[in-house]
Amino acid sequence: MKKWILIVSSILIIAVAGVTAYAAYIYQSVKTTAHKIYESRDGQVLPEPAGKEGNTAEAAGAEYSASRTEKAAPFDLQDKKPFTVLVLGVDQREHDRGRSDAMIFLTVNPAKQSMLMFNIPRDTRTEIIGRGTVDKINHAYAFGGVNMSVKTVEHFLDYPVNYYVRVNMEGFARIIDSLGGVDVDNPFAFSYAGHRFDQGQLHLTGQEALMYSRMRFDDPRGDMGRNARQRQILQQVIKNSLNIATVTKIESLLDEVADTVKTDITFEDMETFLMDYRTDLKKIDQVEISGQGQRIQGIWYYLVNDKERSRIHQLIKQHME
Repeated sequence: MKKWILIVSSILIIAVAGVTAYAAYIYQSVKTTAHKIYESRDGQVLPEPAGKEGNTAEAAGAEYSASRTEKAAPFDLQDKKPFTVLVLGVDQREHDRGRSDAMIFLTVNPAKQSMLMFNIPRDTRTEIIGRGTVDKINHAYAFGGVNMSVKTVEHFLDYPVNYYVRVNMEGFARIIDSLGGVDVDNPFAFSYAGHRFDQGQLHLTGQEALMYSRMRFDDPRGDMGRNARQRQILQQVIKNSLNIATVTKIESLLDEVADTVKTDITFEDMETFLMDYRTDLKKIDQVEISGQGQRIQGIWYYLVNDKERSRIHQLIKQHME
């Protein structure tokens, strides 16, 4: 009997040690990925965390925190405070910064157990902060990268952006595949880029989701319809990400994120979000910015009047309270 107790105890100890070691491996993998994808709004990256003489993990962590403090927005998650995120979906080309094909603003409020999400139409006519011109809002990224995009959005909404996330759209398709695809409810049937999307419930691969979110000209709502599909995809990606259950999915997702995403969210804030915020987010509310299209000097713009900008500002403010 004692022999069997000893055998069982040994097996349990080995199993616990194995699980603990693997958990530590996953933790370190997430930390390494967070380090790779970190980039401040002015393009500053973090020093390499390991592999250099005299640079231990502890020293790297100190450098990480110092870099965040000196170069990024002075905002830290604490006491479950609400925060805002600007998601930039970028079609990046070789030797070309590209433009922000999608601009989605999020407010996250754990006290209300919800997120608020809306697109900023990419043809929106506004002042480009730092350039001194009036142009389409998505041109801010082409002119001045993330920094100019964030400042222009903050001016347009009259509300601060606490964090940004920049996603390469082609890589975003691979992230969706790592999560096992997405489920959407398609309001009407259409074809795009050689693919048929039937009306009703659909399960989409990453590439299909990308095409589904890009169609515009056959949509009776034009850009507004495309924006709605973009939010639909992002909402499903957020939900799937918060419900990852398997280690293999975590590892696969980390690989794709490292090649596709840049953000000024630190590892510490990611950890806080996953530990303290995740279970409190029960719903995602969506709104739209109303406006009208108009051609000015031969260029098509989306015009949003001051009353509508004020309405959106108040919605953000109310959700963040």
